[in-house]
Amino acid sequence: MDNKLIVSPSPHVHGKTSTRRLMLDVLIALLPAFAVTIFVYGTPAFIVTAVSVASCVLFESLIQRFLLKGRSTVDDMSAVLTGVLLAFNLPSSIPLWLVVLGALVAIGIGKMSFGGIGRNPFNPALVGRVFLLLSFPVAMTTFPSPAPDAMSGATPLTFAKEALKSGQSVSSLMDGVSYTDMLFGLKAGSLGEIAALALLVGFVYLLCRKVITWHIPVAILATIAVFTGVLHLSNPEHYMSPIYQILNGGAILGAVYMATDYVTSPMSKKGMIIYGVGIGLITVFIRVWGAYPEGISFAILIMNAVVPLIDKYVKPAKFGAVKPAKR
Repeated sequence: MDNKLIVSPSPHVHGKTSTRRLMLDVLIALLPAFAVTIFVYGTPAFIVTAVSVASCVLFESLIQRFLLKGRSTVDDMSAVLTGVLLAFNLPSSIPLWLVVLGALVAIGIGKMSFGGIGRNPFNPALVGRVFLLLSFPVAMTTFPSPAPDAMSGATPLTFAKEALKSGQSVSSLMDGVSYTDMLFGLKAGSLGEIAALALLVGFVYLLCRKVITWHIPVAILATIAVFTGVLHLSNPEHYMSPIYQILNGGAILGAVYMATDYVTSPMSKKGMIIYGVGIGLITVFIRVWGAYPEGISFAILIMNAVVPLIDKYVKPAKFGAVKPAKR
């Protein structure tokens, strides 16, 4: 007699939205930023992205087939999204063999070594990015100038940090610097760092589609703005303004598209706020006092490790639970 009792972990309520649909929505949200990236950096940006996506899909397919010996999972589009996000964390001038190596680390170590999608504790694209940054810092920090009259090949965060260390003032650094260029993408950086406005357009799309909520991105960006704002007010000639900090680097890309990953972020809204504030604080500490001009990748990975602890102590209310009346 067949056993009709099937035991499985919660949740047991199924929705119409599939993993593939969610991944496609995020990819659609990234299209405006990708278009700006291609416009600014041209064919090299397209090639880096194509190689990254193809490598991630290939490695996941091979690992799933020959090591895990399970059904192929590449059709859920998660490997494609990992490839795009990894590419968005790379400069357009990076050697293609490093792109392939980063994809192998992202998929092989960051994702499939834990059993595949839904089981990885860390964002795979950031695992690949940080590995490349620590192993090949020169290749990862060499950026072509996006336009003849744009900011130099150093990213705005690197430029500002080195200049401030040498004793220059903020007002001298900002002479001739345009926030408009930062907003629309005319500055050096990785593929996903240049198009702040386009990334925000994608953010609105994700909110409208209810793929993500506002809690994590707003908590991260607000924390960066408040913390750097206090520093700037305390010494406006030594600390860059909050607008400069948010529009440059990977703050928007990380806050909207990587910190919000379902698998590696908290379940409760209160937990999301704590998680976002933690990412924002760590990012500012690294940017202002750390060895690196950018800290969002490290901050997200550190807080990914804290997520199980957040979920343990910050739990959502039980379904149907009634709060005790106050006396």
